[in-house]
Amino acid sequence: MARGKTGTEDLALRLLADGGIAAIWQLHLAAAHAHRIGCRRAAAAVIEIAEAAEQAWLRAEGQSALI
Repeated sequence: MARGKTGTEDLALRLLADGGIAAIWQLHLAAAHAHRIGCRRAAAAVIEIAEAAEQAWLRAEGQSALI
């Protein structure tokens, strides 16, 4: 049984679709900025999205490598 996507995963996929792999880097930059200005919870949330995007990208790369 396939599991459903979480809101974080859905957002990560949308960002990847719009910005490609550069979206992951931009998310990490945004998280660093949020952390620097004292928004630690926001930084953690953005990192969670970045990690979901990276996992999705890695899964997609693995599938294309098998073709």
